Amino acid sequence: MTVLSDQALCILPRIRQPRDVAGLTPDERTVLAEEIRQVIIGTVSMNGGHLAPSLGVVELTLALLSVFDPGRDKLVWDVGHQAYAYKILAGRQQEFHTLRTLGGVSGFPRPAESPYDHFGVGHSSTSISAALGMAMARDLKGEKHDVVAIIGDGSMTAGLAYEGLNQAGGWGGRLIVVLNDNEMSISKNVGALSLFLSRKLNQRWVKRLKKDMEGWIGSLPYGGDLMGYVKRGEESFKSFFTPGMLFEAFRFNYLGPIDGHDTARLVDVFKEVKELDGPVLVHVLTKKGRGYAPAEKNPTYFHGVGCFEPETGLVEKPGACPPSYTQVFGQALTQLARDDARVMAITAAMPEGTGLSDFATSMPERFVDVGICEQHAVTFAAGLAMEGFKPVVAVYSTFLQRSYDQIVHDVCLQNLPVTFCLDRAGLVGEDGATHHGAFDLSYLRHIPNLVVMAPGNEAELPGMLATALDHAGPTAIRYPRGAGEGFPVPEKPRPLPLGRGVLAREGADALVVAIGSRVMPAVAAAGELAAETGREVAVFNARFVKPLPGEQLLELASRFPLWLTAEENVLEGGFGSAVVEMLSDAGALSGLTVRRLGLPDAFVEHGAQKALRALCGIDKDGIKAALRALLGL
Repeated sequence: MTVLSDQALCILPRIRQPRDVAGLTPDERTVLAEEIRQVIIGTVSMNGGHLAPSLGVVELTLALLSVFDPGRDKLVWDVGHQAYAYKILAGRQQEFHTLRTLGGVSGFPRPAESPYDHFGVGHSSTSISAALGMAMARDLKGEKHDVVAIIGDGSMTAGLAYEGLNQAGGWGGRLIVVLNDNEMSISKNVGALSLFLSRKLNQRWVKRLKKDMEGWIGSLPYGGDLMGYVKRGEESFKSFFTPGMLFEAFRFNYLGPIDGHDTARLVDVFKEVKELDGPVLVHVLTKKGRGYAPAEKNPTYFHGVGCFEPETGLVEKPGACPPSYTQVFGQALTQLARDDARVMAITAAMPEGTGLSDFATSMPERFVDVGICEQHAVTFAAGLAMEGFKPVVAVYSTFLQRSYDQIVHDVCLQNLPVTFCLDRAGLVGEDGATHHGAFDLSYLRHIPNLVVMAPGNEAELPGMLATALDHAGPTAIRYPRGAGEGFPVPEKPRPLPLGRGVLAREGADALVVAIGSRVMPAVAAAGELAAETGREVAVFNARFVKPLPGEQLLELASRFPLWLTAEENVLEGGFGSAVVEMLSDAGALSGLTVRRLGLPDAFVEHGAQKALRALCGIDKDGIKAALRALLGL
């Protein structure tokens, strides 16, 4: 597929606001779909992003905007991976080239960015609940607009989606849910029959006729029994060919499955849906990566992709670089599991993202992907641990937040040997505020029984994993997104001394107490500062947030009056707070000057990791500047 230049775009420049889509002819919508795909491919090839999901919903987006007006109606996208076409058509066409860059267009719906983004998202399965709240508010205010939730089939694996469906069905008010199904494959015959059933069984005049017939049958002798047989016959016939009965059990009117790339058909369905009362679910079948062969062939890879060559889909490798923390984790866990049959790996729909693909291939019987169900993953792991296994829950830091209650009650309260491996801890970059792992040290370190670790480089990660699997209680290891520092990874992971850090750099004038990803930048900053000023700053790699290396820190307090703590976590309740609390409780703060460096009390924007760390003042230069201030230079 050839990427079009701006001059080659015919229809898209005419779309100034979303309601302009409604005035297009079917042929113009077909051309516009192609142009949107070209813009998305061209932008993502330069900036990275969620390509395959957004390519798959172009026609669906055009159909939605042909019937609903987001200036009046509320459209709630689940997760937002698939909202690129919507952003282009909803007022951000000229700025779309800034996608995911610092100060540019967000990769997810964001109300602060546009009045057409009606709910901020980034985590999955929230759309139905949010849309239900909006719909109920609409009715309470006496308004008449439509509320539409667009949710993917992957997001339907989470319990939150069904909690929303359950309340919406019980409420019975007007709510439209569009299920974007890009995984299920239905043959032509079954699909055609399903479309027939959707068309014939759900039209308004058929509903009225059906209601009249039910009343007539009910008036006959034994009419109740006869109606029961009729209903069972209708339900059995329909449920045999469609998944509609699942949603009708929630008291939703079900339409589908419908070809999600047939814009004309979708427009007709959405027009019909606007006339229906009560909650409605429209089941739409789409193909991930539609219109771009590399993404169609490998939708998993192109779900979230970095920069690539748009003509071929190939990623240009900048050269050899150290393995990522994710890769080091996956390799170490696989090796440790070979030596211990009790080790199991659990992920919540992220086998590739958390580095567990090789584990899943080599030991499939000990690998479990629970879907987008972080709460279930944790309690499931607790059950395994109760029976003598050593479950390892690999999850992005930001997503583990969803299972806080389960961590507390089901794992830590029972002191079970569950290991939490938190990938993407700290600032993740272009995915932005919804994906930054900014809070895990704060929400984990206060939980009793839980050991919390963070490697200062990739070589320490395997040892921490061995420490966790050797420990009799719950543990958590947090590590950043991206490549390591180039340290040689040990062939055989060995446990580390619990609650012990290491001095990463000698010095005499001041001390940096760093954790995790800030250790090596602190070492680099201290080295540059020594070369520039002759002042020597020591750097202590704490390794453990809980238990803190208290004995070592108290010894260092007797040597260094000037302290700087450094972490890639919010300062509130984070590592620096833990250090200050420990020193205070030990009566060792007297005579010490302690400054803390970490993430601000704010949601950090999207942008490249390097730029964001600089913005927050936690990169090498930020640490050096903080040291200069501490030393009075």
